[in-house]
Amino acid sequence: MDTDNKERKRMPRSTKKMLENQGTRVESPAVNPGPWRARRAFTLIEMLVVMGIIAILMVLVAPAFTTLKSAGDVTGAAYTIKGVLDTARTYAMANNTYTWVGFYEENVSNPLSPNPDAPAIGRVVMSIVASKDGTMMYTAPLTSLVTLAPANLIQVGKATKIDNLHFKTFVAGSGTGNTFDTRPAVSSTAAQIGDNAPPNPSLRFQYPVGGTAQYTFAKVVQFSPRGEGVVDNSNYTLTPVSEIGVQLTHGITPEPSPVKNPIAIQLTGVGGNVKIYRR
Repeated sequence: MDTDNKERKRMPRSTKKMLENQGTRVESPAVNPGPWRARRAFTLIEMLVVMGIIAILMVLVAPAFTTLKSAGDVTGAAYTIKGVLDTARTYAMANNTYTWVGFYEENVSNPLSPNPDAPAIGRVVMSIVASKDGTMMYTAPLTSLVTLAPANLIQVGKATKIDNLHFKTFVAGSGTGNTFDTRPAVSSTAAQIGDNAPPNPSLRFQYPVGGTAQYTFAKVVQFSPRGEGVVDNSNYTLTPVSEIGVQLTHGITPEPSPVKNPIAIQLTGVGGNVKIYRR
């Protein structure tokens, strides 16, 4: 019997087929399933449990900030600022409310953030808040310092930080073209955010809006439900163009003058459209 089985195993396939057609059953050799066939796959419940654990861990370890370690690519940093402004404007229009973008700078040589170290140069921090009830929360013009009440604000997204970047108040452009030097001219430093602008900031808010303040933003851009953009200052004038100026730093040392890679992020007053100008 064993000899017959061995002979059948050695038969060519064509011979086996012929014998089967004649009514003779030819048994195939047993196949060893091997250890890999004995492995058990994950059940749906096990996969759901694992996914749930991963989701919980992601919440626990998620950072409170979206951080760019370096602004070595100044254009990338400028587009990050543009993205924050676009987000605030879109939120204001979509939710029929007012939003505010706060700008803050601190000492980048200290890895702790926030920190009170001087000089406050090299790390830019931005945050967006919105009015809960859709109102502006104060009466214009800003004749005195106004602090937006945290209880009436909604935090929009996470705060954003960019290292090795510095706010800079640049000389106004000529208004004759589309380069940095020929960009549209701002009417005054009251419509700029830079190292010494605006001259009389009169609106502020804290981050986070709930709990103890880590940052107090005093340089602020406001967007209305219609998408109008303005730098909040004591004059409170809706100007055709407002501007945020930035330059690279090496630690706490700004790029020396003349600045080789200046960036101006401008937003129009009525439309609130944001555009980047660089040399």
